[in-house]
Amino acid sequence: MIRATGLTVRRGAKVLVDQTDFVVHPGERVGFVGKNGAGKSTLFALIQHEIDADAGRLDFPTGWRIASVRQEIADSADAAREFVIDGDVHLRQLQAQRALIDDTAHTSDAHAQEQGSRIAELEAELIEADAWTAVSRAEQLLAGLGFTPEQWSEPVDSFSGGWRMRLALARALMAPSDLLLLDEPTNHLDLDAMLWLEKWLGAYQGTVLLISHDTEFLDAVAQTILHFDQGKLVRYKGGYEDFVTQRAERLRQTKMAFEKQTRESARLQGFIDRFKAKASKAKQAQSRVKALARMDLMAPIRAESGIEIRIPTPKSMPDPLLVLDDMHAGYTTDSGKQVAILRNVKLMVRGGDRIGILGVNGAGKSTLVKTLAGELEVQGGTRLASRGLEVGYFAQHQLDMLDLASSPLQHLMRVAPGTREQELRNYLGGFGFGGDRVTDTVEPMSGGEKARLALSLIVWQKPNLLLLDEPSNHLDVETREALTTALAEFGGSMLLVSHDRHLLRTTVDSFWIVADGGVQEFDGDLEDYRDWLAQHQARARKQEAAARTAGRAASKMTAAEQAALAAQAAAQAAADEAKKAAPSAQERKLNKRENAEQRQQTAQLRKPLEQQISKLEKELEQVQSKLKSLDTLIADSELYSEARKDECVRVLAEHGELTKRAANLESAWLELQTQLEAFA
Repeated sequence: MIRATGLTVRRGAKVLVDQTDFVVHPGERVGFVGKNGAGKSTLFALIQHEIDADAGRLDFPTGWRIASVRQEIADSADAAREFVIDGDVHLRQLQAQRALIDDTAHTSDAHAQEQGSRIAELEAELIEADAWTAVSRAEQLLAGLGFTPEQWSEPVDSFSGGWRMRLALARALMAPSDLLLLDEPTNHLDLDAMLWLEKWLGAYQGTVLLISHDTEFLDAVAQTILHFDQGKLVRYKGGYEDFVTQRAERLRQTKMAFEKQTRESARLQGFIDRFKAKASKAKQAQSRVKALARMDLMAPIRAESGIEIRIPTPKSMPDPLLVLDDMHAGYTTDSGKQVAILRNVKLMVRGGDRIGILGVNGAGKSTLVKTLAGELEVQGGTRLASRGLEVGYFAQHQLDMLDLASSPLQHLMRVAPGTREQELRNYLGGFGFGGDRVTDTVEPMSGGEKARLALSLIVWQKPNLLLLDEPSNHLDVETREALTTALAEFGGSMLLVSHDRHLLRTTVDSFWIVADGGVQEFDGDLEDYRDWLAQHQARARKQEAAARTAGRAASKMTAAEQAALAAQAAAQAAADEAKKAAPSAQERKLNKRENAEQRQQTAQLRKPLEQQISKLEKELEQVQSKLKSLDTLIADSELYSEARKDECVRVLAEHGELTKRAANLESAWLELQTQLEAFA
């Protein structure tokens, strides 16, 4: 096991860990949580003997094999697959020794006997090291992390920085290990690669220490949370949601945290009420309400962080904002050739839409967002923008556009010339740049601070359409929660690409899915997308196998036979399309009558459900009104005086009962909405 005893670690004059004790058991998956700069990565460096403790001890078995992800990868001409296999250092050493014997073979009997014995030993060791499955294991890792078979043999230096980090992760997973250290492994992954990594870690037999700001990923992987709190590491049993519940309860025990909680609760409850009044998809509504309830639970933790992002309300909200009609989008090569990624896109962005964009890596999500933002020209069809459209576009490379030698205040002054400095300071304070921080240069800031600054510059202009491509990358948990709250309350329209499932659940009402060169509305939630992804991958594997079989068969045909087969397939496809597109007059008449009967039956089935929903909404409104009155009493500090002790007990008990009643009513409402949706 890993055991810390009286451990103290400093960075310069700052004490990161102060005489703390903790234990990590073998095979345990532990998530480290804390603010940026709390000491999470420093602790990883201590475990890898890159730094020494200032006091105390950190002990773990000396024979443990430790694997971690390299943060920088030098240029290399090695193929991606070979680079990943290199992660198994022991295997490579055995292979090198085996190759050396082949290169230096001797002919004498004595040497031949000696080499024969050594070859036998090496062959046994190679079998034990799974040498004969190394290539397939590396390919499975690469495929899981989003690399296509064509990319497996490409040189490492042909990949961009984000893809190199995926290679570094695959290399770490390839290495046999007893202890796996993962520092923000999801930063450069999309949602499908992240889901794959969750499964891989679930099957891993060793001990995992994980730093991540993606709360759903933490919750899926971690069994224990160690929280950096005032120089101590506090252990919480369970995943991230359990940590949130336990930590929030601790904070609620103080009077100040409790008052902040009740104020935040009332504000979020009002938002939930407004959302439910216009919810159109019961399943997505249920997911959204649960996520918003978690925001309520996080209120005291957000209050402690001191970061409270506010996105200004748009000046106007045209409807529709954008109309895409047979739009083709893609990129242009250096030679001027247009390459289409998306074709025949027919969609509309309405005022107030909140859309999450889903799709596997390389499907064209970023291409879609760039085209909507006007960064890429439409290759065909039309992109019709409303006259009052104001776009705020946050790109993955947004941080690279900041002037590292300037301060946050100087950045905003360039965006808003003529605005009073105090107004700019107040605005930046809401994004965590208060006091002297507002005049500090950007260069030494963390990735999260730079992301906050970039977002503040974008939303200053009060856009009515936010286009966000992975906005939560580099943000710590507290800042992600602040961003989540701000986006949930944003009054404009929003399209969001993100691998952060909590952010998606909490801030969007519906989804688009980018796949097979098109964009379609997706009628489901993230659990449905997980199922869709599995089916899509299975279908792709089946098509690939069929293509290989067809290729082998075609190679044995003559050119005339191949042409005849292609013509036959084309004729059959045209006949099928014509049959689908042109029903007979009798079929049209029959369909019309059946549709009318079905509408009448549906109306009869919907009516009692609608009546029950209306009754529930009235009762829920009354309960919420009483809860608001009680919240006002609870926020009054005098209620907790000795003289009002009995009243305090009564008020808190009544508040608890009403809260349960509201939850039961909401659950019943969602159940009826689900039934009603089935008759839509």
